[in-house]
Amino acid sequence: VQLQASGGGLVQPGGSLRLSCAASESLFSFSWYRQAPGKQRELVGTVTSNGNTVYADSVKGQFTISRDNTKNTVYLQMNSLKPEDTAVYYCNGITRERFAYWGQGTLVTVSS
Repeated sequence: VQLQASGGGLVQPGGSLRLSCAASESLFSFSWYRQAPGKQRELVGTVTSNGNTVYADSVKGQFTISRDNTKNTVYLQMNSLKPEDTAVYYCNGITRERFAYWGQGTLVTVSS
């Protein structure tokens, strides 16, 4: 299984970005993680096969995860971005057999 993340870039504080992650096949669940400079990778949120979502407390109400099962793609809509949201964002996919796969990461920089 291959995961291709895209959509990162430079955005000013308060701005928005939408990340995408396209999988080469259907997956049971998708998650977004992020890793800020000098910090450990942390879970941002997860969307299951039926569309249920869970989020880290730090992004609740700010980020939204969605998926398009017809395209095997998951999205991360990020609003009201802050400098502390600067990180490399990774998508993760889990198969029904519970195998995990990672995308290559996409850099999000929030700066004026």
